[in-house]
Amino acid sequence: MKVTIVYDNTAYRQDLQADWGFSALIEMENMPKILFDTGTDGKILLSNMEKLEIDPAAIEEVFISHAHFDHTGGISEFLTANKKAKFYVPPSFSGPKDREVTIIKKPTQIHDNVFSTGELDGIEQSIGVITDKGVVLIDGCSHPYMGHILDAARHFGEIHGVIGGLHRFSAFELFEGLELICPTHCTQHKAELKKRYPQKCIEGGAGRIIEI
Repeated sequence: MKVTIVYDNTAYRQDLQADWGFSALIEMENMPKILFDTGTDGKILLSNMEKLEIDPAAIEEVFISHAHFDHTGGISEFLTANKKAKFYVPPSFSGPKDREVTIIKKPTQIHDNVFSTGELDGIEQSIGVITDKGVVLIDGCSHPYMGHILDAARHFGEIHGVIGGLHRFSAFELFEGLELICPTHCTQHKAELKKRYPQKCIEGGAGRIIEI
């Protein structure tokens, strides 16, 4: 499994542009390429993709975590460069009218090794990828209570790690037992997470590539 952070508040690579928002490309053998969220600005999204040598036309699916603009703002520009991707969206977001859109309300298996937690607390869904090491969760902002996200994901297996925004998250004990923590975007307590889990917590930012 390979996760490439395309869009984030910070840049891991100096040649990429940082901006408020989040997007990541998820790749796994024998699985469609999935773009998780689209950031705020489509021009930045596509520019970062070009520098990362990611072909937007080759992306087959788009997974939208929630309707906030810093996760959906890049859709229009992305659609100009991609003519085929289908969308997985929560009920609170309608998705583009000219594409195949699947609305996900509850925990749902999307592919053999990919699932959605479903829209939790009426606002947001997360995506999970089942790897040999366990489930890797990718979150947009974690607006729902993290305990609810983890409980929904555990229906599909033990959780190996979490990548993404952790808005207002401070229940650090919930991450006991995880082997990977990559806080991005709206996370307010990165320093505390790094202090508590120094061997497991890694830096995010646009251009960061995580392989599991």
